[in-house]
Amino acid sequence: QVQLVESGGGLVQPGGSLRLSCAASGVSFTRYTMAWFRQAPGKGRDFVAARRYGGTSTHYAESVKGRFTISRDNAKNTIYLQMNNLQPEDTAVYYCASTSTGILSTIRQKDAYQYWGQGTQVTVSS
Repeated sequence: QVQLVESGGGLVQPGGSLRLSCAASGVSFTRYTMAWFRQAPGKGRDFVAARRYGGTSTHYAESVKGRFTISRDNAKNTIYLQMNNLQPEDTAVYYCASTSTGILSTIRQKDAYQYWGQGTQVTVSS
């Protein structure tokens, strides 16, 4: 049974940093693609970043490229999202997701992911 549990959200001022964690059970990073999505109030769930199975490649939304970094700790079976230079438009609920398919052409599509965490709130405000 796959379980994803996010943590690390909170309130931060513009320009600040946060690191989100996603503790995964029932998945193997060598066979599962892991990703982060976010959903702002009144909007759809958008792709943020993904790390393809086996760590073969990483992918980012244009809006976060250069500011966010997705990484993993195999020993802890945990995925991280380091977020730097946060801006008010980054305010959202952030979700960890995983998929066993890992098809490159669909890696940014939320419908490609079978498993989701409960989400963690990130608020960027002065």
